[in-house]
Amino acid sequence: MRLNQIRDFVAVADAGSLRSAARAIGVSQPAISKSLRQLESELRVQLLHRTTRGIALTHAGKAFLARARAVRSELRKAEDDFESLRGGPDGSVAFGIAPAACMLIVPEAMQQFRRQHPQARVRIVEGVNTALLPLVRDETLDFMVGQKPVAKLDSALRFRPLFRAPLVVAARIGHPLAQARSLRDLADAQWLMFYKPGTGGMLEQFFGQIGVALPRNVVQCESYAAALALLAKTDTLGLVIPQLMGEPYAQKFLRQLEIAEPVPAPTIGLYVRAEAPLTRAAAAMAQSVTAVARRLARGG
Repeated sequence: MRLNQIRDFVAVADAGSLRSAARAIGVSQPAISKSLRQLESELRVQLLHRTTRGIALTHAGKAFLARARAVRSELRKAEDDFESLRGGPDGSVAFGIAPAACMLIVPEAMQQFRRQHPQARVRIVEGVNTALLPLVRDETLDFMVGQKPVAKLDSALRFRPLFRAPLVVAARIGHPLAQARSLRDLADAQWLMFYKPGTGGMLEQFFGQIGVALPRNVVQCESYAAALALLAKTDTLGLVIPQLMGEPYAQKFLRQLEIAEPVPAPTIGLYVRAEAPLTRAAAAMAQSVTAVARRLARGG
């Protein structure tokens, strides 16, 4: 098995067709077809099959894809490390972050990181645990910053708590329930939540602590930008970080509801692969994230 075969397989899996994959990695379509046939022959299993819409993975292909991504990622890390040793560019880092933590951490952490690695390539992916943890597991992402897991964590991953993030109830200015002072008065409202119902998100915990079922009228949204638009321009309610309410956009469109019940504060932490060391650039970014989180934990 050769590294170019793994590269070609992942490219086809991502692109969904031989032609698009060949174009993406700069090889001919016959070359990539030959590479994949050789890989299947060596593994003695069919990884791909053709459909009317392009190329689809077989069950074996889906199982192999996670390992292929990990191999490709480790190769990228090695190349970054060697390039750094030769005095070349600062390498690259790709990390994920939960919507609630993005505004709190990313700007300051990026400033700290850039002072050490001004030329490093950085990719930031926003999303919730269910979307991003698989990308940490297969090493598409170097690490993730997100909410503490509710269920037992995959043995391939490790979680290190960093700080707790207070939340408040936010609504648009002029919301018909703006005068509500109890969570019970808001049980029939439309609510925004970032996590799928039944996965132990903060909204479920919030209503659960007073013995009230999660509202039926719930919108699950994994984008902070879309969430802000919903809060500002509809009657949707949501749990947000207090710092958001001080931003110009929020001051123009949102207000905090003074609810008597205490709002749960999620524990935010760092997810990494258990046995995969970070590259120099990824380790530096993780250190910057940790430094900002420690300041937040101290209330600074």
